[in-house]
Amino acid sequence: MIIGLSLPAFTLLHVIISLVGIASGLIAVLGLCTGRMLAGWTALFLVTTVLTDITGFMFPIASFGPPEIVGVISLVALAIAISALYLYKARGPWRWIYVVMAVLSLYLNVFVGVVQAFQKVAFLRPLAPTGTEPPFVVAQAIVLIIFVVYGVLGVRRFHPQSQL
Repeated sequence: MIIGLSLPAFTLLHVIISLVGIASGLIAVLGLCTGRMLAGWTALFLVTTVLTDITGFMFPIASFGPPEIVGVISLVALAIAISALYLYKARGPWRWIYVVMAVLSLYLNVFVGVVQAFQKVAFLRPLAPTGTEPPFVVAQAIVLIIFVVYGVLGVRRFHPQSQL
């Protein structure tokens, strides 16, 4: 039992929170890429992504490994993004720091989603049983390229001084 839920129920809750974080994050980041602050979507993205990371640490684990390292990096990036946006109002260098940290946080959530998809989805599992095969590497490379583009566009186009 985790927070009063069976492991399958807690896993479902974690997955739902993660998917809401990814969906709202995509909308928020696309807003940055078009130069707009979508405040509601951004808040939902930040909250659900923090909750995704926190609930990820609640699963029983035998040792501290790569998933936990990604979770720590994500939480640090989220703390910086939240501070840059809400404490420093994305002014001066905090503008690009916010964009980079928000995009990094979303990328890490999607990265883990791709890993989980190749581990759990029946038709993907045979394509990359160890997570090192070309289909997995290509999928992760495409995701990385997309998020680098989002980051560059967001830094160039997002200027929130008139929006916050």
